Parts: sequence; structure tokens; C-alpha cells
Amino acid sequence: MEEKSPIEEAKGIAWLSYLGILIILPILLQKDNPFTKFHIKQGLVLLVATVIWSIAGFILSLIPVLGFLIYFIGWLFLLALSIVGIVNAIQGKEKELPFLGKYAEKINF
Repeated sequence: MEEKSPIEEAKGIAWLSYLGILIILPILLQKDNPFTKFHIKQGLVLLVATVIWSIAGFILSLIPVLGFLIYFIGWLFLLALSIVGIVNAIQGKEKELPFLGKYAEKINF
């Protein structure tokens, strides 16, 4: 029987790293797999950015119309990054997320 590579083994769960609180599953099940670890770090950075943007959204809500528009555009950007991360994980790629991915390298666990 052929043994699966770490990437093939992890593709089925690594993509969950980009779905907010579901990042817990890859952390609990495959945090020792290098491919999954890469995507966990990317997902953690995205999760932190989303939380920060949610707080900023509260402040932006004080600006009528324009504040909502800015918040909505930022939210769409974070959603797009999440989709990019999911696609990369499913395709077995270790590509950094645009703008945020460089911060994932600094995470050690």
C-alpha cells in the first residue's frame, strides 16, 4: 500500500484553517504536519485580521454611509483572502496570502 505524502494527507483538513473558529480542528488533528501547520499559521493571521477589522467596523459605524462602505469593502477583502487560502490548501499549495501572509512566518508553535 502506497503511503500518502504529508500534503496529500493534510489537504482534506488544512482548508478549515481559513474558516474562523474551525481552525481548531486542524490545530487539534494535524498540527504536526508541516503543510497543515503552514495553513494554520496563515489562518491565524487571517482570524486576527478579521477580529481587528470587526473592532474597526464598530468605530467606522460612527461615520454614516461612508463608514459602512469602507467596512464592507474591507470585509469583502478578508473574504477573498479566505477563499484564496482555501483554494491553495485544497490544491496542495503553500502560497502566502497577499498582504497578510508575511506575518504568519513569525508565528511559532
